[in-house]
Amino acid sequence: MPIEITSTNCNFEREPLKAPFGFKGGYLSELWQTAAYMKSDSGAEGIGLGTQSTLWSDAAVFSNYSESAGNSMMFLVTSYALKLAQQIKWKTPFELLDNILPQVYEYGKKVTDNSQLRLTFALNALVAVDNAAWILYCRENRIDSFDDMIPADVKPALSHRHDKLANIPLMSYNVPVKDIVQAVKDGYFFLKIKIGSDPDKDGNLDKMLEWDKNRIKEIHEAVKDIETSYTEHGHIPYYFDANGRYDSKERLKNLLDFADSIGALDRIILMEEPFQEEYKEDVSDIPVRLAADESAHSDKDTFERIQLGYKAVALKPIAKTMSMSLKIAKLCHEKNIPCFCADLTVNPILVDWNKNVAARLPALPGIKIGVCESNGHQNYKNWEQMKAKHPMPKASWVTPKDGIFILDQSFYDHSGGILRTPRIGLLT
Repeated sequence: MPIEITSTNCNFEREPLKAPFGFKGGYLSELWQTAAYMKSDSGAEGIGLGTQSTLWSDAAVFSNYSESAGNSMMFLVTSYALKLAQQIKWKTPFELLDNILPQVYEYGKKVTDNSQLRLTFALNALVAVDNAAWILYCRENRIDSFDDMIPADVKPALSHRHDKLANIPLMSYNVPVKDIVQAVKDGYFFLKIKIGSDPDKDGNLDKMLEWDKNRIKEIHEAVKDIETSYTEHGHIPYYFDANGRYDSKERLKNLLDFADSIGALDRIILMEEPFQEEYKEDVSDIPVRLAADESAHSDKDTFERIQLGYKAVALKPIAKTMSMSLKIAKLCHEKNIPCFCADLTVNPILVDWNKNVAARLPALPGIKIGVCESNGHQNYKNWEQMKAKHPMPKASWVTPKDGIFILDQSFYDHSGGILRTPRIGLLT
């Protein structure tokens, strides 16, 4: 039977960060945690959570307005999406997303006064709404596990069951090398390193390139001799994220030539989103595995990136909605393109939404176990208090041990706790 939503609500909390968090040449000071509520005509209810990041989803919005104004605009889009959801009947969250996304996107353009708004801004605003829809869908259809929630045509893409996931930490511009070394000693063996800094805040790409070279050299010199049993080559692997800061293949190849000269090239497992999405050159000749992230808004955009030579895709159920991420995972499986789950510095409950997908994806080439980025513990001022809102805060899989999420049978039995009602008071 079609689901008809009779009432909705939404709210948010502002969570401060420990220190300014730098990427895309900018810095965040806080992240808004959103909650969306839906009730159907049968009386079933669903609460979904989201974490907003205007800087990640559309840097132009972030730079054109104050940080709070950008977050307010995204929250307005979330609220608008819930009103739209009350006007239609739907059978699956995919159907709901397909119906409302075009209107939500156009509304986002008006709210931000940006006709070139990136689709990811709208998708980021829709995460809480989509998650609420999945919870409601499960309750309407008496589904009590993530495995049963996955549509049959998507199951082949999510057929693995890892018992370990490497917790990928994020090393932003201002993380000291000594802290990176300490993280490796603590067991965090797969490093995600932000590059593309704007050191003098003048947009000079030559300065950016030199900054990146120095950063890579410092980190490589510090960890190059540390061994790990979790990679094929036995060394610490690097995952560089440029967030679209490079303007050409030539400049990127300059960086990679430098990495090769210091012996770091073969340690680079992934190079994520080096170019702006408007840059549509063939990249199949780049000597590392390029991954699409922000540019892979939808399955359609992902297909285009694959055709351009991108050889990996960052799935972000916590930033682009679970519905869109499942579509992308299905496509990548059919095209034999490896996927992995990247973070948005989300709250602990959303980490487990990500983890449910990551636990079922094949391991990345060169890595012996599954991976899932989670950097909230590094960046939120109140991370421990945020964990207390998880439906199962003391479960063995919630907190990594020596940099590894241990996924025992209880993780799969309870779907990481995501189908339970979170311990939040935002909507009461």
